[in-house]
Amino acid sequence: MSAHFIAFWNLENLFAPENHPGREPWLARRVEKDLTGWTVDLFNKKIDQLVSIIRQMNDVQGPDILGVCEVENAFVLEKLIERLSEQLNNRTYSVVHVDATRDRRGIDTAFIYDSARYTINPDTIFSHFVMRRTGTRDITQVTFTTEPGNELIALCNHWPSRSGGAFESRGFRMTAGETLAYWHERILEEKGSNIPIIALGDFNDDPFDESLQVHARATRERGDVERARTARFYNLAWRYLQQQAEDRNGKLRLLDGTLYFRGNGNVFDQILVSKGLLLNNGPLRVQEETAKVELFSEMIDHRVGQGPIRFGLPRGDAEENINANGFSDHFPVSVVVREN
Repeated sequence: MSAHFIAFWNLENLFAPENHPGREPWLARRVEKDLTGWTVDLFNKKIDQLVSIIRQMNDVQGPDILGVCEVENAFVLEKLIERLSEQLNNRTYSVVHVDATRDRRGIDTAFIYDSARYTINPDTIFSHFVMRRTGTRDITQVTFTTEPGNELIALCNHWPSRSGGAFESRGFRMTAGETLAYWHERILEEKGSNIPIIALGDFNDDPFDESLQVHARATRERGDVERARTARFYNLAWRYLQQQAEDRNGKLRLLDGTLYFRGNGNVFDQILVSKGLLLNNGPLRVQEETAKVELFSEMIDHRVGQGPIRFGLPRGDAEENINANGFSDHFPVSVVVREN
């Protein structure tokens, strides 16, 4: 029996350096203020900080599959896996990225995976459009085929933010939830009701919000998913609504979320699994007890009401706005899937 360590992390504004030649003119104008002072040295430092965390996952073996969001383009992803490969010489990381171009800040969802463990048919890579008048991130879908030949379909999400207010913006996330549920149904129609599917991402809503429970059809009730005759997800995030951790000063504290906003924790970073990953006799089976927030002490702020230590963007004043000892404003989340 082999194990597959699958994780997700919002990398928080992983942009190429300012004046990067591959940046489209419309995007360069839009992010100019945020990236003023975003030097090559700062970009490389951010990469190093991210790598220092990713390499520690899975008992310092690194993840087998890592979904990411808030990445600008293939350039930043290639730089990330280049540095990861220097730290983890047992890994052969590759990237799945579709430049969706619809988000107003030009950020995408993507996957990093160990190509020694999985093969990907390019015909199984899809970038699903999420309807929004002002644009948002696509949902990236990939079919990973394991060495024994079993398929795992993964969908990486980054739903619309709560900008303008959680209530006022909720309709955008409901639409994203409907989009995810729609493609879940289409996959089952095409591949059969027992195909293993994992949906992971930054949903910008909590597990109990309507966008997830009603529109994405993601529940905390495992039995409901096991008995379902239609597309439903089992939401593993309910297992880590609270998690004890040690902060960077070595003190124990209870964390209430995968990110913190105005002193409050939210569990926006979630892992959803289909019925096909819950079957006792299935080729791939999620180990739900392993679902967790990846909490490394150097990432954790010691202050009550604060969570991850963020890196930031210069916005014209790197000394004021950058914390070179930071990482991201989100914690990673992970789970193990066993293969029979």
